Amino acid sequence: MPLRASESENFYSVLFSDQARPAPSELAATPIAHDDDHPLGFALGQLAGIYILAQNRSGLVVVDMHAAHERIVYESLKTALDADRIPTQNLLIPATMTATELEVATVEENRELLTTLGFELAVIAPNALAVRAVPSMLSNADATQLAHETLREIAEFGAGRVLTERRNEMLSTMACHAAVRANRQLTIEEMNALLRDMENTERSGQCNHGRPTWFPITLAELDRMFMRGQ
Repeated sequence: MPLRASESENFYSVLFSDQARPAPSELAATPIAHDDDHPLGFALGQLAGIYILAQNRSGLVVVDMHAAHERIVYESLKTALDADRIPTQNLLIPATMTATELEVATVEENRELLTTLGFELAVIAPNALAVRAVPSMLSNADATQLAHETLREIAEFGAGRVLTERRNEMLSTMACHAAVRANRQLTIEEMNALLRDMENTERSGQCNHGRPTWFPITLAELDRMFMRGQ
């Protein structure tokens, strides 16, 4: 079961918002809250462009932001596909890509499957495709790279296997393309939105490859490290 969390703005809406990022002085002034409804606590900042440092009632929480976001996207894709199809986001400017004969044939023979997966691809030349829409939750990914990977899966394993035995592997690959990358500087608001999404996501304690996405360091452990009270 996911960790408990109250309703809050999710990571996608915060990450892709057009609001101005706060100045460093504003981030430093962010209050540290203690809330039992938010077990992962509230963000303090980033470390090495990889980890989110947060504080909860017990102490410090360290989050691998890419691994955590990858799990969130993966579970969102699975839920959407279970419900019928993955929502689509039209691209303002279609992305064109050079394609092999096999990729062109794969598009022509699997339009319904591609729609189910949230893609709209069009053949614009014997060796070229246009990516007109992608899964909405993957709209920040490289559209052509994502299309190449998806077409490769379909061509290699066939439509039937892609939606059955290869389903989770394919969705995991798609999620990896969309997950926030290392060295992406996030605001405190974006970090907290990611923490809230983790609390609302099944199996968010592990990434798609089985690695932990976060771990705690209690105040007692920190006190022992610094030999406080000895």
